[in-house]
Amino acid sequence: MFQKLSIIAGLALMPASAVLADDVKLPSTIAVTAADVGGTSYNQAIAIGKALQDAYGVSLRVVGTGNPQAKVAPVREGRMPFSIAGSDVFFAFEGVDDYASPDWGPQDLRAVSLVGGDNCLTYIVAGDAGIETMADFKGKRIPWVVGSSPLQANAKAMLAFGGLTIDDVTLVEMPSYGAAIDAMINGQVDGVTTVSTGGLVEKAVAGPRGLKYIPYPHDDAEGWARMREVNPHFAKRVATQAAGGLKEPLECIGVPYPDVITYSEDDDLVYNFTRALIDQVDVYSKADPSTAGFAADKQMFEWTVPYHEASIKAYREAGVWTDELDAHNDALLARAAVLADAWATTEDIRGDADFQAKWMKIRAEALQAAGMPAYFE
Repeated sequence: MFQKLSIIAGLALMPASAVLADDVKLPSTIAVTAADVGGTSYNQAIAIGKALQDAYGVSLRVVGTGNPQAKVAPVREGRMPFSIAGSDVFFAFEGVDDYASPDWGPQDLRAVSLVGGDNCLTYIVAGDAGIETMADFKGKRIPWVVGSSPLQANAKAMLAFGGLTIDDVTLVEMPSYGAAIDAMINGQVDGVTTVSTGGLVEKAVAGPRGLKYIPYPHDDAEGWARMREVNPHFAKRVATQAAGGLKEPLECIGVPYPDVITYSEDDDLVYNFTRALIDQVDVYSKADPSTAGFAADKQMFEWTVPYHEASIKAYREAGVWTDELDAHNDALLARAAVLADAWATTEDIRGDADFQAKWMKIRAEALQAAGMPAYFE
């Protein structure tokens, strides 16, 4: 079951007349987590917040965080209703990597918005690093963001595309994604995994080393197979948007970003927040074009995390949710139930030193018994 939201200061509903706009009803203040100040999801949240303020009189309080679990934890604990997170929510939903710990396990979270778009996930590399393809990373320096299993997994997956592993590169530990971007600008590392748009990437474009975007050719079947062995949620995308511009469309990686998630049982709040994101997209995308992917018809509905039922209602009303999507979402809900049942059997071993290995075995066996792929074995 979803965790019930705590009643916190600032989230009491205002009188309906104060926040009515096209029948959307929202609290006077909504708190969300996002990336570091200046990061893509932080900037997008600021643009969205301005639109919500103008349309509904709502204050969107954006809390910037330095690592993925710090984004999810306040939402899991009921201190905030939403997180504007990244692909880490896939790992959280599955209960793997940093979430394969007694304090976490598979998370019963739900998607509000899985943002599509014309940008992509790729490696940006310094213009003077001598890197044109992923195979060229051999012997180069890459940032290793401490505590960020998604960023670490992204690096491993992209290296795998080029036939490399982390043993083929020099890992430079970094405290956050923002620090990793600064490290590339300052010459401490040679490249960073990132979305191709956003304020920090713009910062790198303007830096003294310049940057290039690494392609992931869609006809390289072996490269894609190696990459998906590490990150099965990676999809093919052709990007036309990138900081500094692209000379031609870039074949690269598509994942929903950002991923707005919740644990809330407050259907009215989730429905109205989803409606607001849909209804105001033409407004906030003028302030930040990278937010255009929040539109109802750009959602990555067939991804690996289930949508909240109240959000589905909003997308159905927008005319973009189908019966086929019901089947996909139901399959993900069934997977969540298998994961939850498997997790419930671990109570007696959560203090064991080898807990992670034991959990991953239990998890894989439960999924396989249910006829579902285990992904991480």
